[in-house]
Amino acid sequence: MIDRFRVGVITSSHGIKGEAKVYPTSDDQNRLKKIKKVYANIKGVETALDIETVRFQKNMALVKFKQFNTPEEIQVLRNTDLFVDRDNATPLKKNENYIADLIGLDVIDEEGILLGKVTDIFPTGANHVMEVDMGEKKVLFPYISQCILDVDLEEGKIRVHVLDGLLDL
Repeated sequence: MIDRFRVGVITSSHGIKGEAKVYPTSDDQNRLKKIKKVYANIKGVETALDIETVRFQKNMALVKFKQFNTPEEIQVLRNTDLFVDRDNATPLKKNENYIADLIGLDVIDEEGILLGKVTDIFPTGANHVMEVDMGEKKVLFPYISQCILDVDLEEGKIRVHVLDGLLDL
């Protein structure tokens, strides 16, 4: 399991006071308003950044960090990922897992036969979808209770029910 989760990416500076335009990568865009500290890798050095203010403009968060006061300082941080500690991540509900913890897990069917590895999980309109690399092809499994039977992070396995016709695509 990983210790930090990406919550956004700095895309550019905004205005003259040193605000950063941040593209939120969390499933809860307003999550950035609740966070006081993020981490970034700045020129090879892991750096803690204190969030002063957050406001939104369209799909972007405008974030003012205490450590930066000019557009030029922010411009150097373009394409920098922002992370939070696991302790500051959105709390999980029962039977929920962080997506980052699922990437790389083995996927097995109901008989215990290895199907492949999780390479990605992403939202669709109705539910999330889990991409599984099966070697010669990648298959998308709906991340729903009828398909995902069990997630065992300790064993590194996700047990699935293969819906009829799913592997024929």
